[in-house]
Amino acid sequence: MKIAMVGSGYVGLVSGACFADFGHDVVCIDKDQSKIDRLHQGIMPIYEPGLDALVENNVKAGRLSFTTDVAEGIRGAQAVFIAVGTPSRRGDGHADLSFVYAVAEEVGASLANDAVVVTKSTVPVGTGDEVERIIQASGTPHKVSVVSNPEFLREGAAIGDFKRPDRIVIGAEDDFGRDVMREVYRPLFLNESPILFVNRRSSELIKYAANAFLATKITFINEMADLCEKAGGNVQDVARGIGMDGRIGSKFLNAGPGYGGSCFPKDTLALLKTAEDYDSPVRIVEAVVKVNDSRKRAMGRKVIDALGGTKASRGKKVALLGLTFKPNTDDMRDSPSIDIAETLGNAGVSIAAYDPEGMEQARPLMPEVAMCDSPYAAIEGADAVVIVTEWDAFRALDLDRVKALAKAPLLVDLRNIYNPDDMRTAGFTYHSVGRPRAE
Repeated sequence: MKIAMVGSGYVGLVSGACFADFGHDVVCIDKDQSKIDRLHQGIMPIYEPGLDALVENNVKAGRLSFTTDVAEGIRGAQAVFIAVGTPSRRGDGHADLSFVYAVAEEVGASLANDAVVVTKSTVPVGTGDEVERIIQASGTPHKVSVVSNPEFLREGAAIGDFKRPDRIVIGAEDDFGRDVMREVYRPLFLNESPILFVNRRSSELIKYAANAFLATKITFINEMADLCEKAGGNVQDVARGIGMDGRIGSKFLNAGPGYGGSCFPKDTLALLKTAEDYDSPVRIVEAVVKVNDSRKRAMGRKVIDALGGTKASRGKKVALLGLTFKPNTDDMRDSPSIDIAETLGNAGVSIAAYDPEGMEQARPLMPEVAMCDSPYAAIEGADAVVIVTEWDAFRALDLDRVKALAKAPLLVDLRNIYNPDDMRTAGFTYHSVGRPRAE
């Protein structure tokens, strides 16, 4: 089957490469000529483990190609995926659907055969109806079915998630759309991946509901961590104890500095705006957004407190280890490190930082932060070391070297990757999240 993927960013490129690896003939389309040129050279526009090799192998096999020409790319395609960005719209927080609608208009005007148009972008409920109206208004004589097929890819594990999904959600309104989508995902039938067919609007809501629920779990355990610190509990024990309940589950119960990234912040906000439009408020999600926003700065204040308070911290140096919102990505969107660095900077603290993949993206967002070429370069002369992102490179730091380089053996672990007793034995004053202090 020929598949066209309009949009070659994170979702489009990963999805296109995986479809090609299944044996489909895939064309990835993007208006950004420089991005397409780099892809032709084998240069990935994003960091995702294994993606470069996956793209290279399928390009060599002749199953994956790239173009900026929509009409050329979709010619002969039985499934045309829309995988462009839907960022939060400035001013009101609604999802910006201008890119989605522009693609729908161009696809409608360029179709040369019957096809299923698939919305892969994360879009508010009812977007598929408008995409269908736009395509029909183009006057295309061809049979078109508009389908919703949300993605559930975790950055850093996207290829595995695509090839071994928990579920595949397809929102279709007719048999034509359902039949084509069965053929698109037929290679996954061998893995017995569950496919859920629903109507289009339900599919659009599933994506937002899933992300909002996961964001709620993260925010809940972060508030439990604050309570543990005041009441003498250990949040990791609490998380383990409730996570063993099958009704709750253990995933997304790791306390930390708050959620960030390309999905949770914009999707929870878009869900709030959709709920307002339908006069059906989602109060729990409202609270989640507010609590998460305040938590990031609270983590900056946690570091200031560890340094002895506002007055004592002025003029001191902090080493930030990890800048991206999670490991195994270069994504800095809404990363907690941004607010933490701003809070520290406002308190007169100087900052040196290191991240294995995110520093190029971080530089324009953190102009006052000194980027270093190794964790130890950042630690040299620091009054405190702060672990913000749980990269594997930070899980086995040479603690003797850290103590020798830093001004003081003070480590603030916002991801709880070290054992408090081990840190005490190593001679550190150690602060973590929701656990007893070690000093």
